[in-house]
Amino acid sequence: MSLDSRYKFILVPPFRLPDEDQFKVPAYSEPADAPKEQRLLNSHFVMKHLEDVDWELHEGAPPPYGNWSVETREEFAYAATARIDCVREACESGKYNGVILLGGGEPGFMESREIGYKHGVVVTGNAFSQMYLATLLGDGFSIIDIEGVHNVYYRDLVRTHQLQDRCRSIRGIGYSLPRPGDTDPDTLTSQCEAALKGDKSVAVERAIEQAEAAIVEDGAEVITLGCSMTFFLQPFIKDGLKQRGWDVPVLEGYTASIELAKLMVNLGVNASGITYMGARPQKILNKIVV
Repeated sequence: MSLDSRYKFILVPPFRLPDEDQFKVPAYSEPADAPKEQRLLNSHFVMKHLEDVDWELHEGAPPPYGNWSVETREEFAYAATARIDCVREACESGKYNGVILLGGGEPGFMESREIGYKHGVVVTGNAFSQMYLATLLGDGFSIIDIEGVHNVYYRDLVRTHQLQDRCRSIRGIGYSLPRPGDTDPDTLTSQCEAALKGDKSVAVERAIEQAEAAIVEDGAEVITLGCSMTFFLQPFIKDGLKQRGWDVPVLEGYTASIELAKLMVNLGVNASGITYMGARPQKILNKIVV
């Protein structure tokens, strides 16, 4: 890594899937030895946020539960445990001042912040960064996500980050990630490929419809995205809403996390030593207010 950049970041995926498998998804299934730009999801609009960053992309840990993407709480727990080791190794190396946790469900985020604090390394995650930036931009935000159990899991994240009063809704677009038992050839991956080629995409149409409904029916003033496989929708939703007359911010996890990490480095701040205290801090509170 260069000594010139103020930002020395490592981006850590939530997992790494086999590159030749029926459940592969964009970026997370690229060969581990592929160029980092190829392994970076939505690099066509994320790269400009890394132009002033010395960055590396971790290959990611294989998920202990199987060869498909996370959706259930159980799967997120396994993915978190596997990723924590990657984060600890990165922080202990002394090479980085920022760790960006990729993946909309941000498995292992709280634990990784605890590790980062111990080593003086800033740690940001995709849901956390989007949600809190959204609170700076409008009174309330809604989340466009995939469907099913991931929507419910994401509701847990909203509660974890104590933003129930600012989140207006979580709206699904009717697509899930490939996993055992799926037989429908119409997948979110195929919808993404069609959209990026300029072809008709039902996922894009549904996302724009749901985003507008979140504004009109739920009171959202900012739109965020849930699962990282929906992040490709950001420019489509932004343009689609604008064409319908809505001028609202549309956020996406990778860019929000990168820019938030830069801000924290610029301000010289990290997570609180009370919130993320170690096992034997110098000072111990005798009362924690809930």
